[in-house]
Amino acid sequence: MWHNPRLLNLIATTLYAVVVVMACAAGLMWLAQRPVFAITHVEVAPMYGGALRHVNAPSVRANAVSKLSGNFFTLDLDAARQAFESVPWVRRASVRREWPSGLSVQVEEHEPLGTWGSPETGRLINTYGELFVANTAEAEEDAQLLALDGPPGSHGDVVEKLQIMREWFRPLKAEPVAVTLSGRYAWRARLSNGMVVELGREQTDQDRVAMDERVKRFVIAWPQVTEQWGKRIEYADLRYPNGFAIRAANVRFLTEAEAAAAAKREEAAKAGAASNNNPTRQRKENAEKTR
Repeated sequence: MWHNPRLLNLIATTLYAVVVVMACAAGLMWLAQRPVFAITHVEVAPMYGGALRHVNAPSVRANAVSKLSGNFFTLDLDAARQAFESVPWVRRASVRREWPSGLSVQVEEHEPLGTWGSPETGRLINTYGELFVANTAEAEEDAQLLALDGPPGSHGDVVEKLQIMREWFRPLKAEPVAVTLSGRYAWRARLSNGMVVELGREQTDQDRVAMDERVKRFVIAWPQVTEQWGKRIEYADLRYPNGFAIRAANVRFLTEAEAAAAAKREEAAKAGAASNNNPTRQRKENAEKTR
């Protein structure tokens, strides 16, 4: 073998190539670790144009940059994207490198729809039906937040039902400002006109159709309801299969004691009227007055 010049040349060339590759790799590793390639600049911009309302450079530096690991060459872009998406108010982020030591980050902010559960928890829900945690006071600067609540995992269903309710009550010139789904899957809504509406349970397609029919019947009857009871309807119970119950703001309900006293007064008034209409008793009273 050692007397074969061609084989010796091939081995020598291969060894030389291996040494060159190793040297280049070592050089690249040394170069990649130079401070000049450390991430020192992060540019944050809105994903779809416009302006960012809640995400700014200080919040990005405080919540994301400290979580980045590596430099321009070694940074894991997917891990970087997750770090930026952990920043409050960031719904989605897109990250790309900018030579030689920067990152360009495009951000989509959450668009708040309402609070979820107790406002003290800081849990908000966006227009996609997704939950996130942020400063509620900041969210209220954008628009009036709705009050939404339901069992764990039901936030998507609640947002979907909210859209349906907006169509239901549009003829009443009112829209839901609060929607609650109970643990028994019963729906309740409070409308912008102050009325609370009980809608009942919905667990099957048949329940859904029946609820839709009950609401439509109520909406059709609304002009007659307001004509008789006024527009200030506090409460409407639509759980009945063939009708509904309402409570008007200008109707006062008596306590049991007040109702008993009123009944006694009515009986006394009737007795007095009957006495005045009795001819025999009237003649006796007139005769006594003459004596």
